[in-house]
Amino acid sequence: MSLDGPTGIDLRGKVALVTGAGSGLGAATARAFAREGCAVACLDINVEAAANVAREIAAADIESLPLGCDVSDADAAAHAVGQVVARFGRLDVLVNCAAVDHTLAAEEMSVAQWDQVIGVNLRGPFLFSRLAFPVMKRQGGGHIVNVASTAATRAWANAAAYHASKWGLIGFSRGLGVEGRPHGIRVTAVIPGGMRTHFFDRFIEQGIPLPDEANLQDPAVVAATIVFAVKIPPESALQEVIVTPLTETSWP
Repeated sequence: MSLDGPTGIDLRGKVALVTGAGSGLGAATARAFAREGCAVACLDINVEAAANVAREIAAADIESLPLGCDVSDADAAAHAVGQVVARFGRLDVLVNCAAVDHTLAAEEMSVAQWDQVIGVNLRGPFLFSRLAFPVMKRQGGGHIVNVASTAATRAWANAAAYHASKWGLIGFSRGLGVEGRPHGIRVTAVIPGGMRTHFFDRFIEQGIPLPDEANLQDPAVVAATIVFAVKIPPESALQEVIVTPLTETSWP
């Protein structure tokens, strides 16, 4: 009797595009795919931050491409995906990680702030997914990972727009997964709890207490979960996964 288990997907030579790759979870995810031997397109609205991560990857003798882009801009998104395909000839993995929030009550939030949150967190994944789909279909498959949040499973004050965007992203991911199945395109929604990133920096400016770092997780752990989801054998799909700090008291 053989004790061999199923063989996961070998990512060497594949191409991954990560949005929000200039910092935090996006940067950790770009590095994680590079360690697997993927060429990585590092996309961020802060092109210098994206370039810094791309240089780290290139220093490890892995191909990388830094891209500056507002993910909510349809023309900019199309240009970015076009650059990736022109450079590498394919696109195997898309990780929609870019996100933004304004910590305000709904009545205090401007329409522009609401539109920005929905634009980056929900419109952005739609734009990039619709651009990646035809490329992946031609290749016979691919994987799209949408990074949601435990804000898609519970609620707290001063985050209505963020909740709306992340709950919407779960629904979008489920629908997209159904559409991708006939073409070998898998879709995973990753739902992380609190992480030790700069996402909470805005709390300082607003006088909001910072979360205890002891109750936050290393974004590298979430990045490893994303890579695991992409590597599982193609006969299966990890459709949703929740990964939280062990001590996160608000879940479950």
